[in-house]
Amino acid sequence: MPLNSINTNVGAMQALQVFNAINAEMAVVQRRISTGLKVSSVKDNPAIWAIAQNQRSEVRGLEAVKTSLNRSRGIVDVAMAAGESISELLIEMKAKALAASDYDLADPARQALNDDYLALRRQIDRVVRNAEVNGINLLSAGGTDRIRALADTKAQSTIDVDHVDLSTTGSILSGLPADLMGGLGPNGMDDINTAMRGVNAAIGKLGTGSKALESHLKFVEKQQDALEAAIGNLVDADLAKESARLQSLQVRQQLAIVAMQIANRQPSILLQLFQSYRR
Repeated sequence: MPLNSINTNVGAMQALQVFNAINAEMAVVQRRISTGLKVSSVKDNPAIWAIAQNQRSEVRGLEAVKTSLNRSRGIVDVAMAAGESISELLIEMKAKALAASDYDLADPARQALNDDYLALRRQIDRVVRNAEVNGINLLSAGGTDRIRALADTKAQSTIDVDHVDLSTTGSILSGLPADLMGGLGPNGMDDINTAMRGVNAAIGKLGTGSKALESHLKFVEKQQDALEAAIGNLVDADLAKESARLQSLQVRQQLAIVAMQIANRQPSILLQLFQSYRR
């Protein structure tokens, strides 16, 4: 192809190719700056995009695990609070029973203490009934509710907290004296002490479950943070670097425009040669 041709302007074609390449590169840089991502779609880097998507799925799954753990933790904490209240009520009941043993059955003071004792006994069942969260009650009379909190994103592992009946009809408190009149036998105080030990042991198991839920929740939060950081390392753009790159491309774009202007003036220069010849 002749170097000096008015039919085919090679210089302009080359300058245009460079200009288009710079514009395409600028579009990539501008997209990275606007989204903050160097890999925002599968076209940017198919392998990295696929890896990041898999990790995003894991992060979303961990969010569901956290929801399950927080929900279960709330249920167990309510049950623990109710259990602590029951333990306090038993302490008061023991004091009433001990005081009543100092009076004869016919003494009005004993009857007054018995009334207080029965009120405390009824309060235990009232506390048990109110220890319900989202339809789940870990302390209810004859109940079967239990906690099976998710521990991983595969739903293959759970943190379990079992039901414990703390009603006055349950196995733990069924030995409580029915009243302080005829119901307080020779082993009445021992029966109350046995019930207190049973309740405290049950509360301890609930506390162990709550601690396990809290500990695993902290681990899951750290795991989620680590995964999000890993995703960021894969797909996030270095905005300082991209800003500097954009400025460089803008300069190159201006130079490409100048190159096209020079190349497009070449036919005019050839025409001036013919004009000089005619003179």
